[in-house]
Amino acid sequence: MSKRPDFDLRAIVRTNVYSLDPYRCARDDYDQGILLDANENSIGAAVVKKGDDDELTRYPSPYQVEMKRDIAAFRSIQPDQIFLGVGSDEAIDTLVRIFCVPGKDALLITPPTYGMYKVVANMNDVKIQSVPLTPDFQINVEETLKAITPETKIVFLCSPNNPTGNLLATADIIKVLDHPALRGVVVLDEAYVDFTTQGSLAHLLASYPNLVIMQTFSKSFGLAGVRLGMAFASAELTAIMNKFKAPYNINQLTSQVGVQAVSQQGLAQMRSNVAVLLEQRALLEKEFKAMPQVAHVFPSDSNFLLVRFTPSVDAYALYKKMADSGVVVRFRGNEIHCKNCLRVTVGSPSENQELLRQVSALAASPEMAAK
Repeated sequence: MSKRPDFDLRAIVRTNVYSLDPYRCARDDYDQGILLDANENSIGAAVVKKGDDDELTRYPSPYQVEMKRDIAAFRSIQPDQIFLGVGSDEAIDTLVRIFCVPGKDALLITPPTYGMYKVVANMNDVKIQSVPLTPDFQINVEETLKAITPETKIVFLCSPNNPTGNLLATADIIKVLDHPALRGVVVLDEAYVDFTTQGSLAHLLASYPNLVIMQTFSKSFGLAGVRLGMAFASAELTAIMNKFKAPYNINQLTSQVGVQAVSQQGLAQMRSNVAVLLEQRALLEKEFKAMPQVAHVFPSDSNFLLVRFTPSVDAYALYKKMADSGVVVRFRGNEIHCKNCLRVTVGSPSENQELLRQVSALAASPEMAAK
């Protein structure tokens, strides 16, 4: 049963988008037989691996039925609740363009958070309402609810959060979803969800028509190179997203890899890889905490750690020196509540050993001393 019976999707979707008549492509009508309807090259592809000619010379399915079926089974949702995009960034851009009138509407972010929400807002001339997380990187519920206006069409929440690594409290997320002044949607970015013990909040979709959940194949599945992201929402909203997207946004090669990834064999491999990364995350956390130059290692539910160095160490200088020496991490000290912090991705066992060796040696050197 819906906990937001007052939510009216049609009232917040841009009028021109709601009434959009999508492009009708050749594969909407037929996808089998002698296909001479889409002006494809019937002689063959110029660059192929043997056996790929037939698939690569044809436009891909705009519906991705097999992949959506397996994703739905994996996440315990329905296939018609799924949108697939070129990474999560396409889902972000699609949602902003569906809901936000340029120069009029706004989206709300909770920094420190994933930077693309702000970039996409600026690309689309959408106002940005910013309410920082608390110093322990949780939603400042009172201030967030207070900041919501009739123009707030999207609230972006990232959990586990990037760049901090922690889960946002579910009770706080629900408070935002329940807030009667919010006429727009809450977009919960779960890019790192498979590294948590809590798991996805996709079950909340049954109760909250104003919830959108984003996930990706880039992190736990280890497929950042194929650029494949997902958004889950009500069937009514995903229908709008799917008619808004370009008809062939998921290419044939990406589709093949995505189908393999959510097969039973692919899911087993993903879980095995995640288990190794979690072991390595625990090892890195232990080793960092033992270093006298490290002030704090923040709790992580992700495949990375946010590490704060003591005031005696210049974290930016350390980041630059390590990069010059072949180990690249991210300096996050310019983010709110992240002073003197580096974000460190959990690597392979050998990569992590080299990381620890360099941090231990360089952080103690005089040239890394804070000026």
